[in-house]
Amino acid sequence: MAAMIIEEQTQKRGYKTDGDVSELYLGRRGLKEVPDLSRFRLLKYLWLNHNKISKVNFLGNNFRMAELYLNGNKLCDITGSLKHLTSLHTLMLNDNRLTDLQATVKELKGMTNLRVLNLFQNPLEQDPGYRHCVIHHLPSVQLLDREHVTQKEKEEAFQLYNPHRTAVIQSLGFGRRTDSVLGSRPAAQSSTAHRSSKRHHDTTSNSDGTDAMTLEDKVLLRGYQRSIMQFTMFDWNKIPVSRLKRSEEKSMETPQLLTVEFR
Repeated sequence: MAAMIIEEQTQKRGYKTDGDVSELYLGRRGLKEVPDLSRFRLLKYLWLNHNKISKVNFLGNNFRMAELYLNGNKLCDITGSLKHLTSLHTLMLNDNRLTDLQATVKELKGMTNLRVLNLFQNPLEQDPGYRHCVIHHLPSVQLLDREHVTQKEKEEAFQLYNPHRTAVIQSLGFGRRTDSVLGSRPAAQSSTAHRSSKRHHDTTSNSDGTDAMTLEDKVLLRGYQRSIMQFTMFDWNKIPVSRLKRSEEKSMETPQLLTVEFR
């Protein structure tokens, strides 16, 4: 049945060879399976929405795919079926049966051109922090579930999935290294205790055996501490010009040096 529909589509659009086929509309045809579409090497736009498809195993060599509409099907898992489609910029997976959020974002993680993504009306949408998870793992997505991804959401996702780096960045903004996210340290802590805990933190490891600070954080911290520039110059307002030197009888004051430091 699907093969007949495909032939009907190619004839209707006037395609003479498989290499001419750039788009196929197979939506709302009650399809449960789709034949291998690898022969259409230049296929870029494919509509398979509102069918009964449960597996995506027919796009093995369609690397030029730009828009793929699989919404309204019976997909439970897409692992290993879409990750090679790195040219995709629009992907519709809404209204399916996808349950594993981590497996889904892992499959789509290599799609650096992906701009529009729909995952709503899937069970995975109920996962706590669903939207932040997708935004963090798929940073190229600009429109998620019909809503624009905002800068605030990106920052929240970064803080949620990078708490240690967030703490480092925030603490460096105040000229010191802290052990936790800004605002979480009790206010009544002496400076001596802080310096002691800082030295201990910088030279020891966590209980699980990992370094408390990553190498990148240490380099960033050291660079911040040493990135001081000092300029010394004359106060030229007090340097007399040659005409004043000849006209003045009293000796001139020794010019002062001005020193300025920049961090």
